Amino acid sequence: MNHGLAIQLIATGIFYGTPMAIAALGELLAERSGVLNLGVEGMMLMGAVVAFWVSRDVSGPNGLVLIIAVLAGAAAAAAISLIHAFMTITLRANQVVSGLALTIFAGATGLSSYVGDLANLGGNPGRHIMNAINVFGLKNVPILGPIIFNQPALVYISWMIAFAIYWYVNKTRQGLHLRAVGENPEAADAMGVSVVRYRYAHVLMGGALAGVGGSFYTLVISSEWTDGITSGAGWIALALVILAFWRPAGVLAGAYLFGVVSALGANLSARGVQLPPEVFSALPYVLTIVVLAIVSSGWGRGRFGAPAALGVPYARDGG
Repeated sequence: MNHGLAIQLIATGIFYGTPMAIAALGELLAERSGVLNLGVEGMMLMGAVVAFWVSRDVSGPNGLVLIIAVLAGAAAAAAISLIHAFMTITLRANQVVSGLALTIFAGATGLSSYVGDLANLGGNPGRHIMNAINVFGLKNVPILGPIIFNQPALVYISWMIAFAIYWYVNKTRQGLHLRAVGENPEAADAMGVSVVRYRYAHVLMGGALAGVGGSFYTLVISSEWTDGITSGAGWIALALVILAFWRPAGVLAGAYLFGVVSALGANLSARGVQLPPEVFSALPYVLTIVVLAIVSSGWGRGRFGAPAALGVPYARDGG
């Protein structure tokens, strides 16, 4: 039963969707504060390369090294996001231009590639990898076993992050302030809320989560580094935030849908169904276009619109 196509697709969909979900949850925080960050792809790549570098060169117990590697990847991506925060919040530069510039700067032909070459990471296997956890010994339970009880630690952490963000945004005073900053920064400022501080903090948190998502590729999916290993996952993460209407639960559901599409080719091939691999490689991006077209419709905008101040620089007294 547990080896049926549907169960395997759901299990692998959660697996492959997790890095996109974590990065999208980070982008959700940034956008809730009113800052659009198109540099997610570059930040994921920086997280991936730094996490792999640490996991290869640091010695110690597997679990401890992996924790250090994930934190290092998060820190590297947060440092890149600080550039975006400074450009867009302090200097009030165009957020689209700044984000795109950072993706080029840190992307597959930029800083992440340079770090990989500098540390001679390409072609060298990692020493530490995050394997699936057999939670409570239930991985063989029918249906739910492989789906819920046999996933890597970062999958379970992503669920906790999603719940924490939901609670933070909707149930806390700080979350109310965050929503105010993203919707009406002038009113938030008049209430004594520091728009600059909130935007900086959430852009940095978004960058750190993008780095964690990137580390999933080199610590979980593959124990090696190759230039551009995320293969555009950062762009899908951006679409996921819109697909989810800026809600954490929707981010998880959308990410798993993309994960199922990404895993479809391998699962069908294992069952003897042979189709051109290009078809399956293109499917996630075709789905991205379809999703963006649907949620950009009048119904989508009217029901769950973006934060009103998203992409709009803020300066007190209009300065």
